Amino acid sequence: MKLCVRCGGAFQEENWRCPHCGFEPPVVDGFRAFAPELAAADMGFDSAHFGELAALEAGNFWFRSRNRLIIWALGRFFPGARSFLEVGCGTGFVLAGIAAAFPGLKLAGSEVSSHGVSFAARRAPGAGLMQMDARRIPYREEFDVVGAFDVIEHIEEDVAVLAELRESLVPGGGLLVTVPQHPFLWSEYDRRAHHVRRYRASELREKARQAGFDIVTMTSFVSLLLPFMMATRLMTRRAQRADYDPLAELKIAPWLNRTLEAVLAFERLFIRAGISLPAGGSLLLVARRPSRGGER
Repeated sequence: MKLCVRCGGAFQEENWRCPHCGFEPPVVDGFRAFAPELAAADMGFDSAHFGELAALEAGNFWFRSRNRLIIWALGRFFPGARSFLEVGCGTGFVLAGIAAAFPGLKLAGSEVSSHGVSFAARRAPGAGLMQMDARRIPYREEFDVVGAFDVIEHIEEDVAVLAELRESLVPGGGLLVTVPQHPFLWSEYDRRAHHVRRYRASELREKARQAGFDIVTMTSFVSLLLPFMMATRLMTRRAQRADYDPLAELKIAPWLNRTLEAVLAFERLFIRAGISLPAGGSLLLVARRPSRGGER
């Protein structure tokens, strides 16, 4: 079901013209825009980095490993899913990975920056893409699974975003979320990445429950590399220069990149075996909207 972002009316028309108030969201840079006033704003991410990020992701150990974890979790916990929405899809790297792993899945993706949506369209041409504010998702009970991967840490109103994700799910639908973990890892990297916070596991769990989700499982990841992360973040705390490169952590020697990817592949064996890792650079949350009889 669609939701008018102007009057709040719900409707099921094929097009986006609201039958209640007549409003139709404009098209900006070739994509339907539900928050056009934010399309050119750098909310949560510097859009100037989209091009460089897109070039780095496919070869970087962290993005490759996170994709494998997300794809495993989607297949493991929501094997019957027919539709998937990624909120904050960035350059489309995750969407492209999911499309390859689940070719029958109907995909949609959104990004607040219309510049970012154009990158995602190249990587995931079969996905329905849109410009959107995650705090105002124009769907109700539409998707089997929704995901937000390293997104909500950029947004002050994270509980409101989680609640919107819940409303966009069919009853019984699933949620996949990844976030950076451990406030003690806060560094210049987080500030330049426009992070609002790094999460404690208890905080993420409680906020998901506040938003109306039932927790299925949660685990840390990038756990075996936590000492390495602590060392690199300590160095970035000392890097307050104007020329600091927020993508520097992605530009590493090929041999080191291969080694770190192998370490995270070994780590995933524990997660796949059902072991919830207690500490790590990131958190994976798997949750579910209660079925209609169990709605709160």
